[in-house]
Amino acid sequence: MRILFIGDVVGKAGRRAVEELLPRLKGEGIDFVIVNGENAAGGMGITPQVADGLLELGVNVITSGNHIWRKKSIVLFLEQEPRLLRPANYPTGAPGRGSGIYTTPGGRKIGVLNLEGRVFMKALESPFKTAEEHISFLRREAGVIIVDFHAEATSEKVALGWFLDGEVSAVLGTHTHVQTADERVLPGGTAYITDVGMTGPTDSVIGVKKEIALERFLTMLPNKFETAKEGIELQGVIVEVDEETGLSSGISRVKMELDQQKR
Repeated sequence: MRILFIGDVVGKAGRRAVEELLPRLKGEGIDFVIVNGENAAGGMGITPQVADGLLELGVNVITSGNHIWRKKSIVLFLEQEPRLLRPANYPTGAPGRGSGIYTTPGGRKIGVLNLEGRVFMKALESPFKTAEEHISFLRREAGVIIVDFHAEATSEKVALGWFLDGEVSAVLGTHTHVQTADERVLPGGTAYITDVGMTGPTDSVIGVKKEIALERFLTMLPNKFETAKEGIELQGVIVEVDEETGLSSGISRVKMELDQQKR
């Protein structure tokens, strides 16, 4: 089974990259597509309309992170749409769900778990303990399990990878918008990468217009961020998973430039 995970989609530019490049990738034998879409609406948050648009493009599951709550309209949608996940380690009573079991077009079951880190982020429930609880449930139906760990600290991401090695098919880091070069299959058969990267305008500061980000760093004033538009790329990973064992045999980075001459 070949699973495509697309890194944090940022704004209209990121959505356009998915629209134009996903068909080409799916034509290479992709069985299931997961997208982190927490910044897909205007560079911060996601709306029901944007989520529906990504799903209509052939995305099977949308994961998220700390910006999932930015748009008020998403709260009810989280309850209604099982293909949109928020981090599972938010307290009991938070809208939506943090994991789910889905069926590939070929009829295979796949579990997806969304977690958020705690280092330099919110004081949520332990992602380690939450992972144990959800994986125990997901394993009842799904042999293949993919984890999106939306976290800031590299150390926390690496630690969760080792913690879940042999227990899940892949632990894939998101949030920093910078694709790392440490993809590997851990000894127990779990594919791992610290950050799958960003899908959107790379001629930017992690998706924000350069001049605006620089102004904030130089003045420390809370100026409003605006999403950049240039240098659009789709970044992510393809994970090769044995359907019988649920363990991975390979993971490779994806980095595709969008031909902006077509605009």
